[in-house]
Amino acid sequence: MPVPDGLDGDRLDAAIARMFGLSRTRAAELIAEGNVLVDGAEAAKSDRLEAGSWLDVTLPPPPGLPVARPEPVPGMSVVYEDADIVVVDKPVGVVAHPTVGWTGPTVLQGLLASGVSLSTSGAAERQGIVHRLDANTTGLMVLAKSETAYSVLKRAFKERTVDKVYHALVQGHPDPLRGTVDAPIDRHPAGDGRFAVVAGGRPSVTHYDTVEAFRSASLLEIKLETGRTHQIRVHMAALRHPCVGDHLYGADPTLATRLGVRRQWLHAVRLGFEHPTEGRYVEFESTYPDDLAGALERLRAE
Repeated sequence: MPVPDGLDGDRLDAAIARMFGLSRTRAAELIAEGNVLVDGAEAAKSDRLEAGSWLDVTLPPPPGLPVARPEPVPGMSVVYEDADIVVVDKPVGVVAHPTVGWTGPTVLQGLLASGVSLSTSGAAERQGIVHRLDANTTGLMVLAKSETAYSVLKRAFKERTVDKVYHALVQGHPDPLRGTVDAPIDRHPAGDGRFAVVAGGRPSVTHYDTVEAFRSASLLEIKLETGRTHQIRVHMAALRHPCVGDHLYGADPTLATRLGVRRQWLHAVRLGFEHPTEGRYVEFESTYPDDLAGALERLRAE
């Protein structure tokens, strides 16, 4: 995270205490343990901060938060791997990392079971994680293996320099066929786990373009500027064109049943970014899994 202007000139330990609600002593301990980096390097507690410097802080996990244990994840494949990054094609029903209440498989478990060593810069239960996909959203994820890659990729996602492209099958036909949804997102007032377009929420921008139109649905290519939780699902529902099969956000269960879709039709089809250590642009693509491809075949046959 960038150092805010209001902390310019502050001691590092005092700034960490203010930002995270810690005691000055605990902040100093984190710094001494190497859990605080300023512009990618360890610093002393008495160092003075400059506004705009990049701050990486690793906080200990809260009590009871599970840590990833090696366990094979059927259907997950490694698309690319080198010394710094690993790109995976995530199957349905898999989350990025362990969370309280989740008992299913995780991307981290699968990679650890395959012998992949990931960055330890983040929290223990989120090794190498620089972005996430919903459990029932399939497609491409990149994880950091080296500490440098973790820092560079986290910044790239925050600064919106990563090209994230999704395909979504939505109900009906958006009008216009190509457009941008710029609407803030926050937790739904109902407090039931959903998110919604909410005044005062976090800025969220989604670009969409119609790829193929069917009688009852449209295949969209979607590019994200921001990466809010459930962003595509929320924005499409706000347009009254929810992702097919996304019952949480008001999709028609009859259409989903007819097409054989048992989750939201949403796939991270393309991922491009500047390689964190080599500087070259890399891009990866993923084909549709069988359930999503089968739904398109049924639509084309109507």
